[in-house]
Amino acid sequence: MRREELIQKWLDHSLSPQELEAFKQLEDYEELTKMNNALQYFKAPEVDVEAAYDTVKSTRKDTVKPTSWFKPLLRIAAILVIGLGTYMYATLPTLTTIETVAANKKLVELPDTSVVTLNAVSNLAFDKDSWQKKREVNLEGEAYFKVAKGATFSVITDSGIVTVLGTQFNVKQRDDFFEVFCYEGSVKVHHNNTDVILTPGQRYLILNGKQLQDEEENLKEPTWIHNESSFKSLPLQQVILEFERQYNVTVDAKNVDTSQIFTGNFTHTDIDLALQSITLPSQLKYQKNQNSIILKRD
Repeated sequence: MRREELIQKWLDHSLSPQELEAFKQLEDYEELTKMNNALQYFKAPEVDVEAAYDTVKSTRKDTVKPTSWFKPLLRIAAILVIGLGTYMYATLPTLTTIETVAANKKLVELPDTSVVTLNAVSNLAFDKDSWQKKREVNLEGEAYFKVAKGATFSVITDSGIVTVLGTQFNVKQRDDFFEVFCYEGSVKVHHNNTDVILTPGQRYLILNGKQLQDEEENLKEPTWIHNESSFKSLPLQQVILEFERQYNVTVDAKNVDTSQIFTGNFTHTDIDLALQSITLPSQLKYQKNQNSIILKRD
């Protein structure tokens, strides 16, 4: 979730426990809470409008002059409102946001020459103006990071926070799926008040709220940046969801068991070959219908 969305949901008192944890990790968390507490004093008290009107009406005279202190008070209130508005506008983050749609990838260079490859249907946001003080990005979806050496670099997602100094790693956060894979250096993953350190070849994976054990793999970078999605012992449902993102289609799988475990890969450049790579190992058949695919039992 992007930074401004976290702040807006916090102001609306609608943060989930996971979102609240992510909000507390913001560098200016304390300043935001202090400013919000100060603004409470400027909230108008609740008034019974009808009762107040009746009172004024019953005591009103035809020739009532405004008191001498009322106009200066209005001026002071106006100055306070303008001042607060100016302060809040000046302190709002100036976010740069990059989005990708289905069947699309994007290469993004950050202000410190760090490079991010953004996978399909993903969103990356960062504050360019404060980058020298705080290297921090918000991610929804999946991205591969090559981080330049320097100060702490943080990737904030709805599921957890990934922190590094300078390394290469992949982060995937989609609904009930959260995966971090370290390719170089070391990566710290913060999830549900727990910190885990990953070294090259190690993966941290949370699926439907449960952490899955995974063997180390000797990989140099994720396969999806070379137009191929790979899966190791994951439910078929996760494969289908990624297939939909890469080909911008809808898959009807209501007649098959999507909880069956799949290990394999599919290409992003040939839809028929990709479908065969998915259906043959799973003993399924498929039927294409314009922008939708129907999966059936073999």
